[in-house]
Amino acid sequence: MGVLGIVLMIVFVLSALFLILIVMLQDEGGDGLGGIFGGGGSSQVGNRSGNILTRITSVLAAVFLLSSFGLAWLSRTPDGGDVEAAARRLEAQRGDSLEWWTLDAEEPTIPESE
Repeated sequence: MGVLGIVLMIVFVLSALFLILIVMLQDEGGDGLGGIFGGGGSSQVGNRSGNILTRITSVLAAVFLLSSFGLAWLSRTPDGGDVEAAARRLEAQRGDSLEWWTLDAEEPTIPESE
């Protein structure tokens, strides 16, 4: 993963912790789910004014999402890293035409009674 991965991991963890802290500091200014459906909110629909905590929350959420996408991109597996490709390589090494899901073991034998 390298240095970039470590830096992204630190940014990811710090942004997650600060995001939790900032969300917990905010007061319950909205009416919860009732405010979504137009019930009892004192603000107008087009009102974009927010206090500093909502702006910090927006920035931290963007940093959190971008760092998580960056970590996912750095941690992806190569094209030949899937199970099917590994089974094909194993079959090519063995040189036989068995399917990759079958076993090499012989058929189990049932002991005869005396």
